[in-house]
Amino acid sequence: MKSLHSILPHHTTQNKTDLTIGFIGNPNCGKTTLFNAFTGANLKVANWPGVTVEKVEGAIHSHNRNIRLVDLPGTYSLTSYTMEETVARNFILSGEVDVIINVVDASALERSLYLTLQLLELGKPVVMALNMMDIVLKRGMEIDLHRLPEMLGIPVIPVSARKRMGLDILLHAAIHHQGAKTPDPIIHEHKETFEHKHDHHQEFAMVYSDFIEDKIDQIIPRLQEKYPNLINYRYYAIKTLEGDHEISSKYPIDTQDIFPDGKNFEARIINEKYDFIDDVITEVLVNKERQDKLTEKIDKVFTHPFFGIPAFLAIMAVVFILTFNFGDFIKGFFEIAIDLISTKASDYLSSLNASPMFISLIVEGIIGGVGVVITFLPNLFVLFLALAFLEDTGYMARVAYVMEGIMKKLGLSGRAFIPMILGFGCSVPAIMATRALEHRHDKLKVMLVTPFMSCNARLTIYVLFSEMFFHENAMIVAYSLYLIGIVVALIVCFILKFLDRKGSLTNYLLIELPAYKLPDLHTVSIYVWDKLKDYLSKAGTTIFVMTLAVWALLHFGSNGFTLSMSDSFGAVVGQALSPLFAPLGLGFWQIVLALIAGIVAKEVVVSSMAILFSVVNANSDVGMQIFAEQLQSIGFNSLNAYCLMVFCLLYIPCVATLATVKKESGSFAYVALSASFQLVTAYVITFIIYNTAGTLFL
Repeated sequence: MKSLHSILPHHTTQNKTDLTIGFIGNPNCGKTTLFNAFTGANLKVANWPGVTVEKVEGAIHSHNRNIRLVDLPGTYSLTSYTMEETVARNFILSGEVDVIINVVDASALERSLYLTLQLLELGKPVVMALNMMDIVLKRGMEIDLHRLPEMLGIPVIPVSARKRMGLDILLHAAIHHQGAKTPDPIIHEHKETFEHKHDHHQEFAMVYSDFIEDKIDQIIPRLQEKYPNLINYRYYAIKTLEGDHEISSKYPIDTQDIFPDGKNFEARIINEKYDFIDDVITEVLVNKERQDKLTEKIDKVFTHPFFGIPAFLAIMAVVFILTFNFGDFIKGFFEIAIDLISTKASDYLSSLNASPMFISLIVEGIIGGVGVVITFLPNLFVLFLALAFLEDTGYMARVAYVMEGIMKKLGLSGRAFIPMILGFGCSVPAIMATRALEHRHDKLKVMLVTPFMSCNARLTIYVLFSEMFFHENAMIVAYSLYLIGIVVALIVCFILKFLDRKGSLTNYLLIELPAYKLPDLHTVSIYVWDKLKDYLSKAGTTIFVMTLAVWALLHFGSNGFTLSMSDSFGAVVGQALSPLFAPLGLGFWQIVLALIAGIVAKEVVVSSMAILFSVVNANSDVGMQIFAEQLQSIGFNSLNAYCLMVFCLLYIPCVATLATVKKESGSFAYVALSASFQLVTAYVITFIIYNTAGTLFL
């Protein structure tokens, strides 16, 4: 099987495509892992929901065909309430897909079959990829692979996405199932006998009670008469009975006699689907009662109503201990390299009689600015590695579950905490993850508070200033900033709940709690490398450009190039704005200028400060000592340092985040409101800390 393309943009169309296959399944069923196994794409794979938020495409050449593969968002149903459900259903109904591969977690077969039954009603060819069979065997459970396809009327192929087993058979089944207009032979053994003019048991896997089937038989002729070009009238009839808003508004018919009391039959249809699922599970699953005992024992603590939150805080504390202690050990080698490069560059340029301006640009601007950002790579590596392990073990899903009680009191679902957790990595995907929320009202609330979570870019600021001013307590100080971000976000949600006249629109949290497992090294390596690659890419582009801009601003004034930064244009701007920041303990023109530059990217705060105080390799022990002495000489102490970190935590997020907020909200006004709100919040909280917590820093 030869890969043609690793990843294609979601809007790409291929004229030479012979077959389009859509991958769909519940969150955390291994769908994206399976997609990666076919295409070679290194998409992020995590052991918790919310990974794929829009469809992603790849292409392969196999069986003498050009095959387009589409990875659809993980979803529990096709009801079209959330963004994932809408994207998945719209693509399948668009007519683009030829075959659906329904990826099912074999260890959670009962939960997975609800989506399967909905897919069967779409009238498209469906092939089931029964994934994670190793977990089934480990638990001592067995699945009857002969009876299951008999009851569903579709091919059922056991596969292992992680071990890349069964892929050829699955693809072969999908190709040969391509034009299937009717299901495979279905053998039912129901307790009841339904009397209809058609033998529905031979036609459909899911057959409803006489009451519902009679309603379907009433609706179909009306749809046929009014919409003669529809395909699969049974599906539209069922959706009409469920009161599906999108279908009912797009294909309205007279249903007054069918809904005499004005109520739809969604709840009854759902219940009957689960009754059939119970029949399937009873016949095909042996030793169903066996559970993962390790998961059950661990969850007694991690999902406990009282101990769950302290456990989360303790785990994050361990992450920070590793990030600082082990990260600092590795960082020492980077500092030596940067110092060596800086010294060699300065000596070499001096030997060439290069101009002071050019030497300053290379040594202070590029090496001093970008170099100090690169020295944080070891700390970030350890942080990314720890978060990747937590995600892939299945722990992160528990955090959202534990937070359900708190979030519900704030007028939100526990699902709303998922974007906040993602914000620990980067605010951009965190903002995008708000698509999983059902209501736009809730989405806007969560987008407003998610930037308060400490992203990895802010960690560079915490590491530098906490180690510079708080020494052995650096880890505790940095950890406190993460807690402040969470607390501020929750307090804002609490305030919004009382200001919100529309009230809460959220439903209860529905989230999968996957079995705990050992992290997959391939998955972890993809996650860590992607994060580091993004960081290095930013260092080589955004941070590099901004560093040069800050250097120019600090070395040019009304009289041209100057080595005295106090005579530069930057000093004029900083001094003009510094009185506004004086009540926060940040009334130094250098600090003000660094904060302005930090709006582009938070790492630029660090690189700008290195240039502002002419410190090369500012993250080394010697560099930090020189840096601290220069800051203290202008009256900047540990209290000022803490206030700076708090302000950087809470003030306007980076440009990339603002652009994502615009994309997701569709409103420039909301972006302006969000940025202004975060700036005011940062100002107020930093003001309170600076004017009340002085004694704690003496």
